[in-house]
Amino acid sequence: MVVTLEEMKNYLRVDFDDDDVLLEGIIAQSQQICMDVARFTDLEEFEKQPVSKIAVMYAVAYLYEHREDADHRALTVGLRALLFGIRTPGF
Repeated sequence: MVVTLEEMKNYLRVDFDDDDVLLEGIIAQSQQICMDVARFTDLEEFEKQPVSKIAVMYAVAYLYEHREDADHRALTVGLRALLFGIRTPGF
């Protein structure tokens, strides 16, 4: 994983354990979304990218804070901007 549960809880300022399972799921899904947007299939290569942690944390924070009304198109557009420099060309 690019981001650990503890790193994410610290970033979100979550100091309780009630949402741990939810956050673990959101972390896994956010990591996959970021890899898809960047067009990476190799997790190890994605983890080596300096922006990968920031992108995953951004996605987790967005999905956690907007879990009732998330706009996935807006999230994807934001991630494309964050990951533009490492995004693999595709047609």
